[in-house]
Amino acid sequence: MLTIIDRYILKRYLATFAVMLFMFIPIGIIIDVSEKVNKLIENDIPISAIALYYYNFTIYFANLLFPIFLFLSVIWFTSKLANNTEVIAILSSGISFNRFLKPYVIGATIVSIFVLLMGFFIVPAASEGFNSFRYTYLKGGGKEAMRGDNTNVYRQISDDEFIFVNSYNESSQTAFNFTLEKFKGEKLDYKIVASRIKWNPKDSTYTLYDYTKRTVGELNDVIEKQPEKKAAFNFDLEDLTPVVYIAETLTYGKLVDFIDKERARGSSDINTYLVVLYKKFSIPVSAFILTLIAVSVSSMKRRGGMGTNLAIGIAIAFSYVFFDKIFGTLAEKSTFSPFLAVWLPNILYTILGYFLLRNAKR
Repeated sequence: MLTIIDRYILKRYLATFAVMLFMFIPIGIIIDVSEKVNKLIENDIPISAIALYYYNFTIYFANLLFPIFLFLSVIWFTSKLANNTEVIAILSSGISFNRFLKPYVIGATIVSIFVLLMGFFIVPAASEGFNSFRYTYLKGGGKEAMRGDNTNVYRQISDDEFIFVNSYNESSQTAFNFTLEKFKGEKLDYKIVASRIKWNPKDSTYTLYDYTKRTVGELNDVIEKQPEKKAAFNFDLEDLTPVVYIAETLTYGKLVDFIDKERARGSSDINTYLVVLYKKFSIPVSAFILTLIAVSVSSMKRRGGMGTNLAIGIAIAFSYVFFDKIFGTLAEKSTFSPFLAVWLPNILYTILGYFLLRNAKR
């Protein structure tokens, strides 16, 4: 059961976090508008598209900087409690420091559940709208820039089928120097080669140009050649080079299915997708870690007052985001474990929080 003090602290926790969000998000929007206003005018972008972009920007921006907002909000209101000697009064009344943390833990639980559900269902749609607008209207290369590396693409499309294309053009939905190999066990069954393959959206087929099919026989191979041939395959050309931010736009269930599919195909971007998946859980957990660190730092009355606590808090918050980005990029660009890369900042700052908490209790 919550006491009056618990409800008081919990109310301040949630209210300060909300105020911090609503205070910094407009600042972020103003800065973004000032940077992009020339391109928005030059590209003659509809007002409705711009409004939708900034709606998505708000959600994307809040989710991205959530750890900083939460940390600073806890630092802010706890420092005020300490400066007003409210923390000393609470602890002097016989309440232990661990018991004092109860409303903070409840607040972190509420925030983490909210962030978890946002990351599962709301943030993916906002991310898709945010990134689609940027690549469509603001980045050089237009929609082509949305795609990953579209040269020398090799994919496994089933247990015994492999395809290769030398290059892929998104606008014409055409791939060049296409090869498909079908195996029976460890032996090649047949091989299809075409100089060009084009997707036909009307009937969901492909047109292969300079088509050649070699079927491997026991004694002789059977070769079939046609200048042009229509065929159906169990892959989409867009699957060859998914958009660079595809993982961010998928809800949890779809993301898990997508990762399984990409792993079976031998995707080179699998680590990037796994980083996105693991962050859906690590970011909500960080609410507890950063809350405990913030309370430990700001619950003591310092000579420099709230300014000192905020300076320490800002340094810790930005260092957390820095390490989170560094390890995430390391996993995406190397063979470093995505799971370890995502959770290592939480592990390191849990250790830091433990020592800060021990010091605060004294």
